[in-house]
Amino acid sequence: MRFRKRQRLVVIGLATLLLGGAAALILTALEDTIAFFISPTEVAAGELQPGRNFRVGGLVVDGSIERLSDGTVRFALTDTAHEVPVVYAGILPDLFREGQGIVAQGTLDDGMVFRASEILAKHDENYMPKEVADALKQAGYWQHDGEEPAGETQ
Repeated sequence: MRFRKRQRLVVIGLATLLLGGAAALILTALEDTIAFFISPTEVAAGELQPGRNFRVGGLVVDGSIERLSDGTVRFALTDTAHEVPVVYAGILPDLFREGQGIVAQGTLDDGMVFRASEILAKHDENYMPKEVADALKQAGYWQHDGEEPAGETQ
């Protein structure tokens, strides 16, 4: 009888260990794909780890778009309080332009330059992520006749 009880405890212990290990592997894998939203002001605060994947959103600064000969595009993104320099190598959305609200996903390098792997721009001029809209409202820049932004849910 004692042998069966001990055997049952060993099986339960091993199952718990396997489930815990599987959960740890899943969480580790998801950590690389989860992209949190950060505003340019939070980037400027310098509290982010270089190399961490996240999204930054705001308005493309007027006069900041620079197209390089290798196809790379440099521009600045702002929430009207701070600016973040962005570098992107790829095809930009058709709606990408100065003054346009965009969201860029990528990583921050050691020189505080955001290396975007993806640029998102919506066709609806009233669309803007809630965090960006809130930052623009605080800066007194939001001017859409009392309309609330559609925002994105995460």
